[in-house]
Amino acid sequence: MERLTNKEEEIMQALWQLEKAFVKELMRLLPEEQHYNTISTIVRNLEDKGYVAHKAFGKTHQYYPTVSKEAYMETFMGMATKKFFGSSYKSMVSFFAKEEKISAEELREILQLIEKDN
Repeated sequence: MERLTNKEEEIMQALWQLEKAFVKELMRLLPEEQHYNTISTIVRNLEDKGYVAHKAFGKTHQYYPTVSKEAYMETFMGMATKKFFGSSYKSMVSFFAKEEKISAEELREILQLIEKDN
């Protein structure tokens, strides 16, 4: 699975939220105003990368994701964890705790989730 650019990720976030959309519908969900042709080009690039497919309606296309948000997150979180934390999720969580990006209460909730699943 190929890593996406920030703009591609923004568009995928919108597409995952909508589940299927025309370019104009995607544009409404994007954080900043962008030109139709720019968004259309990015969506076609996503299609070339295998993240998106389309259904044709005459000259217009309705796009839908072919990669789930969960599959994308799993792949790239795993890569980031390997790259920055030596594949140690413990090191990753410790980093966020030290940086005060995660609270003790959130860590307790994570522990409860882990214990519930075991």
